Amino acid sequence: MTIVRRSGPRRLPSSGDSWPAEGASTSTGTLRRVDWDGHAEREEGRYADGLGRLPADPDGRQKQLVRVAMAATGAGLARLMQGRRAEAAGWLARSAERFRESHADAPPGSWGRLIGAVKARVLAGDWHGAATDAEWALEQGPVEAESPIGRYAAVLALLVLGRDEDARPPADSLRLEPEEAFPRPVADALAALAAGEADAYRAAAVGVLESFEGRDEYLEDIPVADTVVVLEALAERRGLAAGLTSPLLPGR
Repeated sequence: MTIVRRSGPRRLPSSGDSWPAEGASTSTGTLRRVDWDGHAEREEGRYADGLGRLPADPDGRQKQLVRVAMAATGAGLARLMQGRRAEAAGWLARSAERFRESHADAPPGSWGRLIGAVKARVLAGDWHGAATDAEWALEQGPVEAESPIGRYAAVLALLVLGRDEDARPPADSLRLEPEEAFPRPVADALAALAAGEADAYRAAAVGVLESFEGRDEYLEDIPVADTVVVLEALAERRGLAAGLTSPLLPGR
């Protein structure tokens, strides 16, 4: 799990606001320019190198496949932020495939791989693939998981499949978890999506984006609010999208 530090609270724009270009001054400081090509090329290189050095032993192999999957996710996110959606979709598909491949020899309770596969498909805009991976994820039994990460995997899969009523109990259970176990804004957003509550969803989505805006570190060092992208994609299919904008989100 990536440890992040949060700075002070930041006001997020409403859906009608526009963000300044990278490098411009804002009320919260100066936005640093992002070398998306550099990020993508680094992650693409890590992916190729990792695949070329897959260990023969099952445990080493499954661990290396996770590293490879995360590199593919990073490459996909960087290309998504550039608006190169076809390239992004290709890398995110590779990510989902490697996460699923890694699961065969993973230890029990490796719920993050289920989340990684389903999220990658949603980020790619591949709803057919997302549904397939969501069905697979549910076959692993995350609904009954004691771990909040397992239940998160279950809620995500159920929402992808449109099984909102089934998603409500595990989503509500996530709201009861302490903040250190599961982020409350994400739990609130998932519960609001499952219940079809537009105002509650928007408030929660803003909270999730604020948490990303306050970070100094990101997954794979790629400054993207990937969870918000996934939540907004799920919300859009329900007519609940908040329409948030941020330097950490791809342009529409």
